[in-house]
Amino acid sequence: MDPSAWIWIVVVIVVIALVVVLLMSSRKRREAFRQKRDEQNRQHAAEIRRKAENADLEARENAAGAMHAKADAEKAQVEAARLRQEAEQKQSAAQDLRTDAEKHQYKANALDPDVDEDGNRREDARADAGTDDGRAADARNARSDADASTDATRRDTPRE
Repeated sequence: MDPSAWIWIVVVIVVIALVVVLLMSSRKRREAFRQKRDEQNRQHAAEIRRKAENADLEARENAAGAMHAKADAEKAQVEAARLRQEAEQKQSAAQDLRTDAEKHQYKANALDPDVDEDGNRREDARADAGTDDGRAADARNARSDADASTDATRRDTPRE
């Protein structure tokens, strides 16, 4: 074999070695690029998961806040119903007291000779000077009896 053949064999081996080295280095570069890309994707996915967890936590907090607000609203409705019922009871008690007062006023007017059937004082009652003092005292006694009876009714009425 002649020396130029050896040179060609060596050149071919060197070229093949260079091609193999280039192929291997490009494979390593691709593998390094792939690993870098995968790592970036992992980090991006982790960030997306963190955001999803935060959003889920915030959604749960909002739901809890909504439930709390709903409970407060229901509590307020119950309190309003209780107050409404209490107001109705007090109004009924007040009406009963008014009715009692009207009854006592009617009784006092019926007993007072100076008051006519409509509950108005008669003008001619003042003209009777001699009987005025006795009638006035009777009217005062009737009114104080009515007031005492109204006070007793108020004491018997339960207050809340």
